[in-house]
Amino acid sequence: MTAEGDTGDAGILPDTGRAIGFSDAVFAIVITLLVLDLRVPETAPGGMLRALLDQWPVYLAYVTSYLYVAVNWLNHKGTFHRVRCADRGLHWANLGVLFSVALLPFVTALVSRAVEEGDVFDERVAVSAYALVGVILSITWLWLYHYLSRHRELLEPHVPARFFEAERVRALLGVLAYAIAGLVGVLLSVPAALVVLLLLPLFYGLSSNGFYDLRRRLRHRR
Repeated sequence: MTAEGDTGDAGILPDTGRAIGFSDAVFAIVITLLVLDLRVPETAPGGMLRALLDQWPVYLAYVTSYLYVAVNWLNHKGTFHRVRCADRGLHWANLGVLFSVALLPFVTALVSRAVEEGDVFDERVAVSAYALVGVILSITWLWLYHYLSRHRELLEPHVPARFFEAERVRALLGVLAYAIAGLVGVLLSVPAALVVLLLLPLFYGLSSNGFYDLRRRLRHRR
């Protein structure tokens, strides 16, 4: 194991501030891009209310993706709060998460446009694309959690040994849930898939401090 103040062959550094700062900037840019799809409708005088109401798919897609980005930011904050130092492998895993998060504005625009225009085939394509990004994002979180579970030298001393092992389960649930949402949208019902996509960030928001911590708190309430 490399000493804390030495970079060594593994490139371990005690300061994670640059990774956190860069990641926060990416999350901020992604949230800013989401709002750009909220546009002022072109309408004749007296038709503003109807035109705004007709844009409900845009609002739904924005709220869903905003929640998703917010939850990912909370997960990221909770993860790096437990990281003492970083190496190249951790930086690459973190960049994988950011790569996936940056895709959300694109698929959000796809879903809102398809639902707004009402073409069933396009709706299925857009929802499956959104779910695919959810799968990819969950896989990158799985990669990050797996890396941290195998490199305890990067973690703060107070982090339980099994914390990031339990987080891998939470990420794997995301892979399965988003894949199911995509299949529901393609084979059964686009509205049902949209409901699943909206509910998933709520679950991850409730467990943003970690699946291990959530299970521990639930056990203490019994």
